[in-house]
Amino acid sequence: MGPSLSEVHESIDTGSKSKWKKIFAFFGPAYLVSVGYMDPGNWATDLAGGSKYGYTLLWVLLMSNLMALLLQSLSARLGIVRGRDLAQANRETYPPFINFVLYILAEIAIAATDLAEVLGMAIGIQLLTGLPLIWGVSLTVLDTFLLLVLQRFGMRKMEAFIVALVAIVGTSFLIELILAKPHMNEVVKGFIPSIPDNTALYIAIGIIGATVMPHNLYLHSALVQTRKIKRDDKGIRQAIKLNFIDSTIALNLAFLVNAAILILAAAVFYTAGHTQIAEIQDAHELLEKLLGTKLAPILFAVALIAAGQSSTVTGTLAGQIVMEGYLHLRINPWLRRLITRLLAIIPALLVILIAGDKEVGALLVFSQVLLSMQLGFAIIPLIHFVSDRQTMGDYVIGTPLKILSWIIAAILVYLNIRMVYEEARDYITGGHSPAVDALIIILGLAFLALLVYTVVYPLFTRYRKTPTSTNIHPAQVTLGELEHPTYYRIAIALEFGKQDEKVIRSAIANGNEHTEYVLIHIVESASAKYFGKDSDDLETRKDQEQLDTYLALLKSRNIKAKGVLGFRRRSNEIARIVREEKADFLVLGGHGHKGLKDIIYGETANQVRHKVNIPVLVVQ
Repeated sequence: MGPSLSEVHESIDTGSKSKWKKIFAFFGPAYLVSVGYMDPGNWATDLAGGSKYGYTLLWVLLMSNLMALLLQSLSARLGIVRGRDLAQANRETYPPFINFVLYILAEIAIAATDLAEVLGMAIGIQLLTGLPLIWGVSLTVLDTFLLLVLQRFGMRKMEAFIVALVAIVGTSFLIELILAKPHMNEVVKGFIPSIPDNTALYIAIGIIGATVMPHNLYLHSALVQTRKIKRDDKGIRQAIKLNFIDSTIALNLAFLVNAAILILAAAVFYTAGHTQIAEIQDAHELLEKLLGTKLAPILFAVALIAAGQSSTVTGTLAGQIVMEGYLHLRINPWLRRLITRLLAIIPALLVILIAGDKEVGALLVFSQVLLSMQLGFAIIPLIHFVSDRQTMGDYVIGTPLKILSWIIAAILVYLNIRMVYEEARDYITGGHSPAVDALIIILGLAFLALLVYTVVYPLFTRYRKTPTSTNIHPAQVTLGELEHPTYYRIAIALEFGKQDEKVIRSAIANGNEHTEYVLIHIVESASAKYFGKDSDDLETRKDQEQLDTYLALLKSRNIKAKGVLGFRRRSNEIARIVREEKADFLVLGGHGHKGLKDIIYGETANQVRHKVNIPVLVVQ
């Protein structure tokens, strides 16, 4: 099993002699995680709680944050100690069928998260520019390539980008609070636990249910592995401690943002008698009227867009972690992102087209219900893993922490089951099709059965594990005789540029006196792309002349070679010619560009190596 997020695994060195540089080297993963706690899906519950009950439910936010802090610290501990993310640990523990179901549920949770981000960003764009919601939803597909661009700059730059977006959200709400002038003595009273009525209880459940997100537990266990640490006792304990500090700071910032939304709703809407604000659009519309300034609604919309944009990056990373961990499958990040985004955009577009903008709020609530259903399947295995002394060794959590973790898991799972049950009950009693009602009941029973299975199964298998079950590589490796390979037909892809000499030299170095070389060049003129091998334009003729020149030079040195021109798409043509010429080795030059230029000019080497089944040497 390969490392989690292999392209950035242990890419950040924490071995600095400077105390502060060492501390800051560990800071970052929790900030990427924290954006999930302030995404657009949380805004509706915060607005509803503040507008209807004032500051009364602030204590619920605080309790939710403390629960999240504990669970995220357990996730970080799993990644640091075992070098596993949650998806990889699940794959090693549960049977294949159960793992596949857990994978599907995790993907549904990520799609539901993305749905909330799509709707939040679209609403933010609409509020800021007046663009119709359906166009705002369509535009969100463009940020598919954001993560792709960010990953080119490395993990630290990505973390800096996310921190900048979080800072925009926090600053926006800080200014909003200054404008709203809340009564601080009333704010303090909000931290005293109380539930005024059943509606308040329901909103409190919503706040707690929307706080801890399953994809964040997968994400955190992988992100901590981007830090290169010493694998001795001191290094591991230091990593656990500093990541806990990182989590504490980041999640408290997320708590302050959520608290700011609730306090803003309480100070502006509750005090003015607007107690039924649950829609984001309603809150935006009333801000200017009640605060008497156009700045307030602008800041509100900007914060909403920033929250959605930051969450979209972390959601994509979580998707990559889940797919690689459960299935051992890697696909291009842009394709992975595009699939996830389309799964979110299509239902959003359908709802807007069929039911109109007024149903967007209901769709946002539905995304949170979907998330609630998946939470237990992330929390329960996580607690099992960090409680297992056989795999965690001296870093297993203690009995008091274990008991507290299970209590929190029980509370969260109960609250989320209750939320899902009430939503299902309301739907069934609405007089819909009996077949649909029966399907909901069957799925509900299957959901509960799977939940029980995830709790019970590790208890019976824990003591049958072997100590070597967590090895990444096999214990014994043989390298054979290490004989030098012999290649009889080497293909050389040429660009007719200054590095051709280096490419040909590298190819000859891997051949012998019996080797025949196949020189390949792809004609890229407009005529060649349209007519293919029937092309007879100036560029095709000049390329053939250049190829003949190379062949003559090789022949003068008694080197056997032939030349083949290809047409249309480079990677496809090179792979086709290699197969037709029965080459057993391929040498080609690296084009030297990356990032945006890869998107504009295309990638050749990376695509070709996936289309041939022979060794490929890329000469930079």
